[in-house]
Amino acid sequence: QAKHLNEWTIGEDSGLCVPYLNGAPGIYSARFSAPAATDARNNEKLLYELRDARDQQRDAYYISTIALSDPTGQVHIEAEGRCWGRIIDEYRGSGGFGYDPLFEIREYHRTFAELGAGVKGVLSHRGRALQRFIGQLRLLAN
Repeated sequence: QAKHLNEWTIGEDSGLCVPYLNGAPGIYSARFSAPAATDARNNEKLLYELRDARDQQRDAYYISTIALSDPTGQVHIEAEGRCWGRIIDEYRGSGGFGYDPLFEIREYHRTFAELGAGVKGVLSHRGRALQRFIGQLRLLAN
């Protein structure tokens, strides 16, 4: 995109990875169930795929990568953040989107959908990636 726009560009992408499912949904998180997937269908498919999984096989993590490219397309900053949890077998919470009602952070015994935006922002993969990105941006600016 940076080359196409001839501008400095920040890009971010994220996804949910379940090691038991060989990293799926991964880069296909938004369209896990179909090309025009909905959150509900993606969640249903995830639960179906994990139907026989034992508790320790339900470990999962969200991952986010943020990158800064110059107008030539050269990447100057790349930062990654992860948030580990597990996929539970019932929906909990009304906040968030995507897999949030099924993704429980073990230490809090709460899903992302049950956490407030402030807490989620600190714990989330995007929050962690953004913290690292800002640190690298400060170094680049000096």
